Amino acid sequence: MNRYMITREKIKGQEYLISALYDEKKHMIEVLPEAAGETSLLGNIYVGKVENIVTNLNAAFVKIAPDIRCYLPLSDVKNPVFTRKLSQTKALAAGDELLVQVSREALKTKDPAVTTNLTIAGTYAVLTSGNRKKSVSSKVKGEARERLVKLVEQTAGEYGVILRTNAAEASDETVLLELEVLSERYETMAEAAAHKNCYTLVYREEAGWLRHIRDLRKDDLEEIVTDDRGMFEDICSACRIHKQALTTGGSVPVPVDDVMTADGIRIRYYKDPALSLGALYSVRSELKNALSERVWLKSGAYLVIQPTEALTVVDVNTGKNVAKKEMQENFLRVNKEAAEEIARQLRLRNLSGMVLVDFINLTSKSAEEELLKTFRAALQKDPVPAQLIDMTALGLVEVTRKKIKRPLHEIFPDGLGF
Repeated sequence: MNRYMITREKIKGQEYLISALYDEKKHMIEVLPEAAGETSLLGNIYVGKVENIVTNLNAAFVKIAPDIRCYLPLSDVKNPVFTRKLSQTKALAAGDELLVQVSREALKTKDPAVTTNLTIAGTYAVLTSGNRKKSVSSKVKGEARERLVKLVEQTAGEYGVILRTNAAEASDETVLLELEVLSERYETMAEAAAHKNCYTLVYREEAGWLRHIRDLRKDDLEEIVTDDRGMFEDICSACRIHKQALTTGGSVPVPVDDVMTADGIRIRYYKDPALSLGALYSVRSELKNALSERVWLKSGAYLVIQPTEALTVVDVNTGKNVAKKEMQENFLRVNKEAAEEIARQLRLRNLSGMVLVDFINLTSKSAEEELLKTFRAALQKDPVPAQLIDMTALGLVEVTRKKIKRPLHEIFPDGLGF
C-alpha cells in the first residue's frame, strides 16, 4: 500500500512544500514541489478575453489577466460559455469574453494553455461542460466497469460526466451525491460569471497538494502523513466537508490524538523531534536521485535520461550486466526491467511531450512484442495520459506523455545544492 507525505524543506535558501507519494518500500513514486509563496493557476477558471486568432496555428491567444496571455487550441473550443460576444458570424473573434480554464502551466518559453471544456473534479467523478459524453475511466475493469457504465448512463443534465477510478470502490449513492455537489458548484460559478468583468477569477482550484490527494487512487493508499499542523487540520477539514456533503446519515470522522481515519485511510500528524519527517522519508536523497542523469537497475544495467528542449531521450545500457550465456534472453529481461523503471521515472520526474527510448537490441520479433506489452502495461499505471506509439525502423520506442505541469528539472534547474 502507498503512503502520501507532506513536509517542508529548505533548498538553496528557498522553502518548498514537498508533497510526495511513496510505495510500500518507501520509494518515491510522484512528487509535487511548490515554492513558498508560489501560486499555481492550474485548474482555475477565469473570464478571459480573446486577444487574437492565429489561423496558421489553429489557435487563439486569450488573456486571463492584463499580463497573462494563454494559448487556446481552437480544437478545444467546444460548447464555449461566453460572457460577452462581439461577432455574431464567427465562432470565436478578437474581443470576445468567455470562460476558460487553465489546463497546462507555463513551460519555459511556452504560455499557459487554457480550454473552454470546463471541468469540476471530485474524488469519484469529473463534470465537464464542453465534452458532454458520459464515460468511465478506462482503468476500471470487469464487473465494476459494468456497474459504473450503467450508473453513468442514468445521469441527467447538460454536462459530460467521467467516473474516475475511485468510483469503483464507492457506492452508487455516494457517486451520485458527489455529482449533485459538482453540478451545484458549476451552476453557482456559471451564474456568477455571467455578471463578471474580464480577467475575473470565478473558480479557484484547490491548492496543488490538496488536489494531488484528491486525485490519488484511494484503494492503493494507506496513510497521509504531515508534520505541518495547519496542513493536518486542512486535510481533516477537507475530508469532513467531503464526507458531510456525501452522507445522508451516519457519522463524520474527527481527529483523535492527532490521527483521523476517513474511508479507510489514516491521516496522521507527525511530531517526532528526534527524526524529521523529511529525513524519515529520505526526501533529499530521493529528489537528488530523481534529478540524476543516470539510474541504476537491480540487474546491474542502467538508464541515461536526458531531457532536451524538443524531447526526452532515454538510453538503456547493460552496464555491469555482462552475462554471456543466453544473451538475448538476458537482454529481454534487462529491457523489461528498464521499461518498468522508465515508466516510473517519467512519472517521478514529470517528463512529458515526446520521449524516445533506445532499448538494448533484440533479434526476435516475439521478444520485441513482449517488451512493448510490458512497457504499455507500466505506462498504464501513470495517472497522466501516457501512450506508447510504436517502435521505429531504427529500434527506438516512441512514447508521448501529456504536458500539464513543469518537470522536476525545470523546478530545480541547477540541482539541489547538496
